[in-house]
Amino acid sequence: MNGVMSRRRILLGGAALLGAGMLQTLPGGMRMALADIARPDYIIRASSNENPYGPSPVAVKAINEALVDANKYMNMTNDLLDLLSGIEDVPRESIAVGSGSGEILRVGGLLASLNGKSVVCPDPTFGGLISYVENMGTELIRVPVNDAMETDLAAIKAAIRPETGMVYLCNPNNPIPNLIEKNALREFVLEVSQDRLVFIDEAYHEFVDDPAYESMMDLIRAGHKNIIISRTASKIHGLAALRVGFAYAHPDLIAELNSKMTGQLNIVGVKAAHASYLDQDFQNYTLAQNRKSLDMINAMCDRHDIPYIKSHANFTFIHTGRDIAEVSEAMRDAGILIGRPFPPFRDWARISTTKPEEMEYLVQVYERLYLS
Repeated sequence: MNGVMSRRRILLGGAALLGAGMLQTLPGGMRMALADIARPDYIIRASSNENPYGPSPVAVKAINEALVDANKYMNMTNDLLDLLSGIEDVPRESIAVGSGSGEILRVGGLLASLNGKSVVCPDPTFGGLISYVENMGTELIRVPVNDAMETDLAAIKAAIRPETGMVYLCNPNNPIPNLIEKNALREFVLEVSQDRLVFIDEAYHEFVDDPAYESMMDLIRAGHKNIIISRTASKIHGLAALRVGFAYAHPDLIAELNSKMTGQLNIVGVKAAHASYLDQDFQNYTLAQNRKSLDMINAMCDRHDIPYIKSHANFTFIHTGRDIAEVSEAMRDAGILIGRPFPPFRDWARISTTKPEEMEYLVQVYERLYLS
């Protein structure tokens, strides 16, 4: 296993048919390299950190039943709020439901812009909130990850200015799927939130199985102010297209968030999310399959001494050694979509987990194209 690369110490972890026409876009040598690999007859989406299994059967049943009321203007969040309140042991008044976590992120960014003149965040990280505040004209202070490609809390703290309205953290991070050690994060959040908002994006919370990680939900339970935690039904629950996301915060902050929401919840998404949160069997199955896919691509990296980040999510981040635009084009021509470029790591690829049988094909293609 390769634990070192120049100037960086890496934390390592140990619907179109694909016919001849598509493969013709590959250079001749590449076409020949892939000629004997059995190809699926659809595009493999390893690009957007989606659940490849879609909604659970229980959620699909709830979706079908909810369609009967699709013609009505109805607020159906009460049961969902009660359920989430019980799961997280926080009062209903500490939960907001938004049109996807994207709306939660944007409204959080709006509060940051109203409360200050700058937002501090690691770089790279997820762009939902930070691109919104930047488009609003709020200064964005990007703090590079450290040499281990981890969120650098000390550097972020040093970058905070008196007029900074928010610090945004994604934990686990995206596109680099590592985590922030729980004690360091708690100390940071408690100190920084005394004077400004701290937004913790926990979109991949359910995928983490590491004692070094802990959600900051206990700070919400304890009644701390100026802290927002976001979660989503898009990832492990497979409801990305139905747009259901959540904010957890002090009741006063939740009231402020709710007053600025611009989207409108749909009964189908709300009912599906409620059903899915109750379907632990499906969540366990998703986690097990996710682990299988991660193990497969990790094994490829280990075989070829490729640096990669130990993943705590449903995607990985591997060093390609070549421009990601080139890799993306070749993989796309072979019927596989992978993540976009994430500067400054333009020779790294974010690859979402897929079904294990799809990951097997992805690994075969990548090895033939670049490692043979």
